[in-house]
Amino acid sequence: MSCYLIRVENGHKVARSITSQEEYKLIRGSYEQKANLRLAREGNDGAKRRLVQFNYSGHYPQGVVKGMKLPSRAFGFDLDDKQDFEKAAKLMLQEPEKYGLLMLERSARQGGHAVCMREMGKTILENQVRIAKMLECEMDTSAHDINRVYFTTSADADDLLYLSPELFNDSYEEAAVAAEGKVLEEREKYGQEELPPGAHKANKHYKPWLEEVEEKTQNPLMNQANQNPQKVQAPQNSQNVHDSQNPQNSSKNQAQPVSASPSSSSSPSSPSSSSSSSNDYLGIPYSEIIQKWWQMYNDGHEPVRSNRNTLTFELAVNLRHICGFDRNLMAQIIPCYDGFPEPEKMACINSALNEKITQMPKRLKDVLAAIRQERMKMGAGKGGNLEGSDALVNALDEANAQDDLFYYNALPRMPLGVRDSLDAVGPALAMPVITAICPAIGMLATGVKVSVHGKMNSLNLISYIAGDFASGKGSIDPVIEAWTSEIKDMDKMYQQKEDEWRAKKRAAKNKKEQPEEPKLPVRCLTLNNTVANLAERLANTEGKHAFSFTPEADTVAQKWKSAMSDFSVMLRQAYDGTSYEREARSAEAVNVHIDRLLWNVVMCGTPDALYRVVNNYTDGFQSRITVARTPDNTFTPLTDNLYVLTERQRDRIIQVAHLLPLMEGEVELPKLEAKGREWLEQIRLETMKNDDKVKARQRFRICPTTMRMMTCILLCKVAETLIQKHGFQGAEKLLKQNPLLWKEMIVKMQTPTMLTVFNVLADYQLDNALYFFRSRIEDAFSSRDYCGQTTYDRSHRGKNDSIFERLDVTFSFEQAQQQSISVKGASVTNETVRQMLKNWKRQGLIGILPDKRYQKVSSIV
Repeated sequence: MSCYLIRVENGHKVARSITSQEEYKLIRGSYEQKANLRLAREGNDGAKRRLVQFNYSGHYPQGVVKGMKLPSRAFGFDLDDKQDFEKAAKLMLQEPEKYGLLMLERSARQGGHAVCMREMGKTILENQVRIAKMLECEMDTSAHDINRVYFTTSADADDLLYLSPELFNDSYEEAAVAAEGKVLEEREKYGQEELPPGAHKANKHYKPWLEEVEEKTQNPLMNQANQNPQKVQAPQNSQNVHDSQNPQNSSKNQAQPVSASPSSSSSPSSPSSSSSSSNDYLGIPYSEIIQKWWQMYNDGHEPVRSNRNTLTFELAVNLRHICGFDRNLMAQIIPCYDGFPEPEKMACINSALNEKITQMPKRLKDVLAAIRQERMKMGAGKGGNLEGSDALVNALDEANAQDDLFYYNALPRMPLGVRDSLDAVGPALAMPVITAICPAIGMLATGVKVSVHGKMNSLNLISYIAGDFASGKGSIDPVIEAWTSEIKDMDKMYQQKEDEWRAKKRAAKNKKEQPEEPKLPVRCLTLNNTVANLAERLANTEGKHAFSFTPEADTVAQKWKSAMSDFSVMLRQAYDGTSYEREARSAEAVNVHIDRLLWNVVMCGTPDALYRVVNNYTDGFQSRITVARTPDNTFTPLTDNLYVLTERQRDRIIQVAHLLPLMEGEVELPKLEAKGREWLEQIRLETMKNDDKVKARQRFRICPTTMRMMTCILLCKVAETLIQKHGFQGAEKLLKQNPLLWKEMIVKMQTPTMLTVFNVLADYQLDNALYFFRSRIEDAFSSRDYCGQTTYDRSHRGKNDSIFERLDVTFSFEQAQQQSISVKGASVTNETVRQMLKNWKRQGLIGILPDKRYQKVSSIV
């Protein structure tokens, strides 16, 4: 039959086949699933959307959900009414073979879901009508999409009422499945389904047993369609567009919203997903969103002939995030402005869909926020629908919360230790905790060096976790403590010896012979310290990494207030792993000579404390720091804390942390190197099209930083593999007996799945660096105090506001200058534009025509 776990990876829905009852029940019975289910049954919509999602009606041989129309041998059936479900459950459990029952469960709120065997040759809707007639239960006629997912409940007997092993018998002949899929598609498309008339109408409470089966009457045109379906297919690029929509129509003539909506017990796998049969997003008509877009970003005017290509592309690049990246839906809701030919509009939409998938753009968030504000005022006003407005506001808030999990959802299953760290803080703090633990892992694996662009790099990392007060930064503290617990235990012994020496020194204060001061390798160093003491400590680590963690970055800002320059220099040299020298004439003063300064640092604090720590934006300190952001929880309701570091998670972290120091040596990771170079080139081309020098320069250090972080994660993957195969003690024994074993293993860990983490981490760092520092970097480089660049004003722009994309396929110098001014400000000079065009030509992006105009070599829009 069919059972697939549906998740979002790299912004795309992917399906993983579940092939056993044990695995299925294990997923349903997890602690996180039960916690979310409990909250969902208390009315928490966000928790409901976090429940595990399964699909039973589709077949995904490549694991890709988008665009797949292959049917499985099963189908899902919603029983939304509680009384209907109780009646149906009783009947189906008495004779499961009669109904072809494969799975029966209670839903998160009320009612339940059934999964049954599908009659071959019949569509999902036909099978749902058949079961509804047999049970005499209401059904939802709009819940028959092949890619439909179901929010599942727990594996307890009260929730999972029936489960057949046949559900996991996933044996298909791909050719036969494809052939039947085509037959079913044509059966539905040309009206060949044997259904009562009411089944074709949107109805959440349809009672098919009250209607007689519609008699099929085939007119000559239909017979011709059955024989030659290709001749009557809808034109390409306009499939699923209403017949009444003329390509010349304006937005006033676009199709009206459809009233059908997903049922309460099953919905698309993310709030931003949309069905092609719906013309609204979370209850807001797309026409209203588009109208607000032009109001905010085009002075209320719709595009005209001279700018319709560029503005339609910009609109599509943003709308795709709330259209489920559905080409047909976007074709339906985006009008043809000012006589825009349909093929050209579709070219804009296709280009938008081919753009890099990111978080929801800020401009679209601002549009939705403006609509949210208006709805709140309407709800609070006299006669307003307060309940409906509250529901919409909550839905938009939940959509934003899900968008904040964009990078977390793109992560694959992480290795032991890292995975436990994520589970200890929850999805919202997943990226901050990865940013925090990688320096600790690099400190533990102090003997490891990785080749980055042909040069061996130690795993030197500096992190800053930025967030408002009470935003959850404190939950990272116990995770860091677990990773560093063994090192801290050793440090306590050294500090005890130092205390003994101090006691002896005080006792021998007036004696001629003084006890000699011990040089002990304390590696976990407090930042509440002086430059001299810290330098002395760093000199005594025996060539190993030191580590500092502070939950309050203001400790640095206050303690080092008069010596922030020294702090900056020390951290820059620590990142690079270069020598550090400190000399003084006094015999009592500290003199330090360190060949390679190895010091990883993690700081947590508010954004304003970040600016007190990083107060120079041209000396390279900013680009060496990895910055993470905690989510905005200002209006989040107070709930039970579901995420705490358990003893089991702590023990696993300590096991991995114990094995990391046993890995020493230099290693080359060719696939990781290739991934880094690919990302660098992608950002280079993207920034060159927009002449974005700030973003282009940030990539230089983000790439090696990410490669170091990836090496830390891959080392944990090596430790996990050894522990799983040989147990903890066996893994430790093997690493001691064969010191080169980890090198062989880490090369094999460069799987495509693990390498996807590189893009997630690199894009996350780049987004945060620009979020916190873009305007400050621009101001610093354009300042009179810095003469490295020509001074000109720049304005903050999103990654989709490219000068290159704004221009038509052929354009003049004046048009390029005009678009440069609109993006970068009025101070753009002719020389600036000429240099930009010269860069584009050198990279093969444009060519020069005989009439001195320019033409894009590869047409984008």
